[in-house]
Amino acid sequence: MPNPWTGTGNPYTREEVVARLHATLDRGESILAAGAGIGISAKFLEQGGADLIIIYNSGRFRMAGHGSTAGLMAYSDANAVAMEIGEYEVLPIVKETPVICGVHASDPRRRMWHWLGKVKEMGFSGVNNFPTHAIVDGNFRQVLEETGMSFSHEVEMVALARQMDLFSIVYVATAEESEAMAKAGADAIIAHVGTTIGGSIGVTDASCTIEDAAKRTQEVCDAAKTVRDDIFLLSHGGPICGPDDAAYINQHTDAVGFVGASSLERMAFEQSLLKLTREFKQIPVR
Repeated sequence: MPNPWTGTGNPYTREEVVARLHATLDRGESILAAGAGIGISAKFLEQGGADLIIIYNSGRFRMAGHGSTAGLMAYSDANAVAMEIGEYEVLPIVKETPVICGVHASDPRRRMWHWLGKVKEMGFSGVNNFPTHAIVDGNFRQVLEETGMSFSHEVEMVALARQMDLFSIVYVATAEESEAMAKAGADAIIAHVGTTIGGSIGVTDASCTIEDAAKRTQEVCDAAKTVRDDIFLLSHGGPICGPDDAAYINQHTDAVGFVGASSLERMAFEQSLLKLTREFKQIPVR
């Protein structure tokens, strides 16, 4: 039920978000979680029927014309940016859709129980682990793990969110990470198969095919299901760029939905604005 003190659909309890997602599946619809970096994106994502709207710090970079990976770099305070976008742009304009806050759980400057309290007080209905170290690999990932900035902090954040009645929807890249998040109490697990391919600032490496994406997504799904059978399993990234791609993943895995950020928000602006600008430029003069 909507919060009577806000007059909008935010915030929702964890159980209310879960019930809304089950209602989506009961209607035979795929779940869609959508990233929003600015208010107008959130406004029309809601009107389009998105089930969840997620605020990432990367959304600010994305909608400023930079690659989403900038959200993983030390260009800003990720937690503060996500909170600011939510407070001033997205939460005031979204009417009914649950809004999720991206949380950088390994930020050593924040007491996570205190920060999640602020997230909840602001009116967010849940949390997401972004920026996430799940998509960092190689030597740098090893350094993060060994110097107190481990992925385990993201798992601990999710466990804490569960205790605080916050819905959690989380990125993982491996079966091991999926299992850990399931044990921590994550409500929805997203198989992250890589940075979105395509558009003006997406990656161009197509080494991960849609078949590869389905295989990796299913590995994440299988790992989560060894722990619990009540988790929403979703896909994201790599070659899963459009509705047909997301439909392929749903058909070939246990995923029941898709999480789109660049593939929804950025590409929608790129394609429609480019097309409309060119149409205006073709107007003849006497």
